[in-house]
Amino acid sequence: MLLVDLEAARLGFRFDIRYARTDNFMGRVVYPTPGAFLLKHVGQDLYKVHEALKPHGFGILFFDGYRPWSVTKLFWDESNTHDRQFLANPENGSSHNRGCAVDLSMFYLDSGRPAEMPSDFDEMNEKAYATYPGGAALERQNRDLLKAKMNEFGFEGIQHEWWHFNHTTHENWPVMNFSFEEIGQAPRSLLPLFR
Repeated sequence: MLLVDLEAARLGFRFDIRYARTDNFMGRVVYPTPGAFLLKHVGQDLYKVHEALKPHGFGILFFDGYRPWSVTKLFWDESNTHDRQFLANPENGSSHNRGCAVDLSMFYLDSGRPAEMPSDFDEMNEKAYATYPGGAALERQNRDLLKAKMNEFGFEGIQHEWWHFNHTTHENWPVMNFSFEEIGQAPRSLLPLFR
C-alpha cells in the first residue's frame, strides 16, 4: 500500500471532504468515510507548498486526493455532456486514481476561514477556469498565488478547474481502485511513514 493518510499525519492542513457528505456536485454521499490520501512523495511536496504559503498568511484547504477508479467511473456515468469537461474519462483513469492529484484551496491561518476564490470547489462553469478574468481582484490574486506555489513544488494545474493540480510524476503510476475501507484495514506496517 503506497498511500499516506494526510489527516493522520497532522501536517496542519484543513480538510473539507465533501464527497463524504451530500454538499457535492453529485448531491449524495460518495465516500463512505472522509479520506485524504496521496502517494508519499506527492504528500511531501504538498507539505512544502503548505509551508511556502505560511508567510502569505495561508495554509492548504484539502478537498480531495486519491480517488478509487470506481468513483471516477461513477462521476462520468452519472454526469451530462457539459459536466464531463470537468471530469476524467474512466477509460484512461484519473491522476486522482494514481494518488497524484489534489483538489484544494487555501485557508487563512489567523481565522481558519477559506480564502476567497473566483468560484466554489466543483462549481462547473467558466468561473472555475484557471484563467477566468472575472470576479474580484482578491479572488484572482488568491487563485494565482495558489497556482504559483503549487507550480513551484512540482504540481501543474489544468484549464477547467483552478482547484485541481496533478503532480508532475502522475504518468509514472498505475490507476488504483482501493476503497477507503481497504486502505484503512491495511496493516500499519504497510502504510509508509510520512517523515
